[in-house]
Amino acid sequence: MTNIEQFFNPISLDIIEACDDALEHKMISNIGLHTVGDFPDLSNTKIVLIGVEEDRNAYNNKGCSFAPDAVRHYFYQLYPHKKMPEIADLGNVKTGKQVADTYAVLSEILVDLLSENIVPVIIGGSQDITYANYLAYEKLNLVTNIVSIDPRFDIGREDLPLRSNAYINRIILRQPNFLFNYSNIGYQTYLVDPSEIDLMHNLLFDTHRLGLARMDLIECEPIIRNADILSLDMSAIRFSDAPGCKNVSPNGFGGDEICKVAQLAGGSDKLSSFGIYEYNPTCDIANQSGMLIAEILWYFIDGVSLRTYDTPTSKTKNNFYKYIVSLHENAYEIIFYKSKNSGLWWMEIPIDNMEYSKYSRHYIVPCSHKDYEIACSNEIPERWLQTYKKIKT
Repeated sequence: MTNIEQFFNPISLDIIEACDDALEHKMISNIGLHTVGDFPDLSNTKIVLIGVEEDRNAYNNKGCSFAPDAVRHYFYQLYPHKKMPEIADLGNVKTGKQVADTYAVLSEILVDLLSENIVPVIIGGSQDITYANYLAYEKLNLVTNIVSIDPRFDIGREDLPLRSNAYINRIILRQPNFLFNYSNIGYQTYLVDPSEIDLMHNLLFDTHRLGLARMDLIECEPIIRNADILSLDMSAIRFSDAPGCKNVSPNGFGGDEICKVAQLAGGSDKLSSFGIYEYNPTCDIANQSGMLIAEILWYFIDGVSLRTYDTPTSKTKNNFYKYIVSLHENAYEIIFYKSKNSGLWWMEIPIDNMEYSKYSRHYIVPCSHKDYEIACSNEIPERWLQTYKKIKT
């Protein structure tokens, strides 16, 4: 790993000193902190926190650059988990003269961390930072899945500048392209142009309306489990639970629901980076959003501590029940795997490994028991069909 210390500002002593008494029992004493003259040893670290004080491309939400330090104040004072993975807080990335400079520095940092199997948790800043997160996977030549928890798609137009509400198009249009799938969970139809919904469908991307996602959050679990990058826009949470964002609306996920999403994400063996964006302390009420993000981080860490690392591979398939479902009078077969350990489900895409080798990470698709039941009723699960089409096109 290169010397990434040079790219960070240390954590302010004011934040540390502002924490209450009995610190030896709190989170602050159970994580490695980057303070003046002391950078944490990352040799055994599983998770790092990275603050990004960047909001120059924020849409209608200036002030979200103050989020990292505001979140730290509340996160440090939570009680740690009984089974704590090694965690370090690297401080705040030094912002560049131009926003593109900040993107470039952050992506280089993430390349180093991902190469060492360290999970970075980015506290922004505006959500366009997700673009810099994606660039790290591109540099690693990893075909990638992004899941965004967002009331909007943030696609934008090619002829307009990159902003927090218009960055997905920059990822989609990059060549060579390393985006395998983009999924949105929680979009609100009245906030989305119908043409964008059609575009998502035509691109074989997954979109899940807020009402349907809240009705059956467990059915969103395979989507989250299939992500490499999870990007959370705080405006996806309803105003009553998280008022600290200028783009928030009355409807959205509840605080308890978003904590459950964070826990599911943390528990995914595949997910390797997590970003929380658009929190604006300047418009928060009673610091409610800052406290909620601290709890989101707590639940994400809880999920990481419970990872089972039981994704089916050629070496681990003995740890799974295998089900072969024949459809349409034996015209098709779908192979399902169920973990003997966690009870989670996957299904296999029958692809020629040589012809489509760059998609090898995506041959085994997380699914639910419901997908298995659909196949047993002689129908092809939509999740299977979408993945098959993506690989073949």
